[in-house]
Amino acid sequence: MSRDGCFRPAPATVPSRANHSATLAAHTKPTPGSSTPPPPSLLASSANGTPPRPSQSATAPGIKSKIPSQRTAQIARHFSTISKDSDPSFHHQSPAMASPYSLRKVGAPNTLEHRVYIEKDGVPVSPFHDIPLYANQEQTILNMVVEIPRWTNAKLEISKEELLNPIKQDIKKGKLRYVRNCFPHKGYLWNYGAFPQTWEDPNAIHPETKAKGDNDPLDVCEIGELVGYTGQVKQVKVLGVMALLDEEETDWKVIVIDVNDPLAPKLNDVEDVERHLPGLLRATNEWFRIYKIPDGKPENQFAFTGECKNKSYAMDVVRECAEAWERLITGKTQPGSVSTANTTVSQSPARLGSDQLPPLPPNQDLPAEKIDASIDKWFFISGASA
Repeated sequence: MSRDGCFRPAPATVPSRANHSATLAAHTKPTPGSSTPPPPSLLASSANGTPPRPSQSATAPGIKSKIPSQRTAQIARHFSTISKDSDPSFHHQSPAMASPYSLRKVGAPNTLEHRVYIEKDGVPVSPFHDIPLYANQEQTILNMVVEIPRWTNAKLEISKEELLNPIKQDIKKGKLRYVRNCFPHKGYLWNYGAFPQTWEDPNAIHPETKAKGDNDPLDVCEIGELVGYTGQVKQVKVLGVMALLDEEETDWKVIVIDVNDPLAPKLNDVEDVERHLPGLLRATNEWFRIYKIPDGKPENQFAFTGECKNKSYAMDVVRECAEAWERLITGKTQPGSVSTANTTVSQSPARLGSDQLPPLPPNQDLPAEKIDASIDKWFFISGASA
């Protein structure tokens, strides 16, 4: 742990494809633990009944903030204006509302046809645009949409291009994508998903990472003890953020904890993660560096030499991506191939009325198709930790 409050993983070198070992070994898939549905109240709190206290500085002591104070003030004024005078569907969710979300599953998992739609009170909504970013008025608790449960391999994601943005499995060259198991890891290390109402703008170059956004909602790694499920809306608090540089794009990875997790009251910033979950941040850094190597790609790189920036910095990233989404959904930024169709944002030119929604296939909830046994094998990568 560095004196500036950022966790720095030990350096490791991953050699080129020609030199690294990629031996396959059979591995038995662990049985994920059962998960609970979203809590009855979307105004979640920590175990002692009070929301977690936000961090007071954008960087740890001894490190000068690289986000100008006037920019922070501008963001604060921006969001106070929205909550007071603008469309209440922007970013906020009523704290008194019980969880209204349900799933409509179409096609069998592990097939090209599989889709998971999210509905609110029986009406289809977009997990990209319609689910509020914040779950409480203080903006200390956020909603996260789970795409990929921990320990699984199918690369599921919110479809940016399809109407109402259902969750589907990513496809490359006509084939379903699965992440490989890079020893000692099995599938994804966390419940992986996205923050709704955020967008990493591909038209903007970040001043610190020197790379443009990746055109996706903001990625989230939830580190709680329960295994989630695809389409689950979790209430989480932010702990830190890593800046992955993936194919010359900034791909932020926000570290969060489910507010209902037993450890949540003890985790309030990035240094708490290393204190109570030693090794997790190092493993997270390694996982993102090497996970594409078995598919013939070079290791990924990080900005900030792989540091996990603290909570305050991460919240600034969240706010900036929320601003970018607002420009997208209101038509101030051209969407390109992104579908901005939604059912709740009144200031959006792409809002659909109930009579404009196309009929969806009935809920099927089919058993998953069998996947190739090779998905459960390990790749041993030289330079990875044991």
